[in-house]
Amino acid sequence: MIPLAVIRPQPGCDATVATARALGLDVHGFPLFAVEPVAWDPPAPDRFDALLLGSANAPRHAGPALTDYAGKPAYTVGAITAEVACAARLDVVASGVGGIKALLPLIRPEHRRLLRLSGRERMVLTPPRGVSILERVVYASEPLPMPSALGQLLKGRVVVALHSAEAAHHLAALCDQHRVDRGLVALATIGPRVSRAAGHGWAAIRAAAAPNDTALLALAQDLCQTPAAERNCGPDAG
Repeated sequence: MIPLAVIRPQPGCDATVATARALGLDVHGFPLFAVEPVAWDPPAPDRFDALLLGSANAPRHAGPALTDYAGKPAYTVGAITAEVACAARLDVVASGVGGIKALLPLIRPEHRRLLRLSGRERMVLTPPRGVSILERVVYASEPLPMPSALGQLLKGRVVVALHSAEAAHHLAALCDQHRVDRGLVALATIGPRVSRAAGHGWAAIRAAAAPNDTALLALAQDLCQTPAAERNCGPDAG
């Protein structure tokens, strides 16, 4: 079986590794980012109607200021983000899948002013007509150097799971820096946007059928069981 490398930040890395291991994969976790809080200027609670949270890192790293928003409605991406938001005493009114853009059609008429808490690297959003989005950056994912163990793994055939475009860019840069043969590395990505960010020259690039860990690991499982060279998949696959 071809090994799988997971490079997302903690605590997500450990969670993905545990799930992959339960599937019987030869999985190795190498967090290539450290998530750090960023100082921010919290707007008064009466300046917005609801919060928009695309990642669990937002409520995790927003700090004490988030307590001022207890009871405020929140729209979240995914179950984990919803859990962390609830733990922060936010009122999760909708939790969607498919990325933060998929939340916009779920916005209720009474929530026309949104506060988006996000990371430094984030997707640009175009709000629906009549909706405004106030943005605050509350965390940043700082890239880390390549661990020697990951460098060794990348000398042979390997599948790498990519959860973000930022991770795709960083992996590509590290591979170039360390003269890794991209032809030995197959990429399982969480969506076409991440596939495009990775660039060219990889043994295979395939995007998951849905933007979640379950679909991503199903794809990784398939790639790990079939030699990447036989896949003949380009960066726009999926």
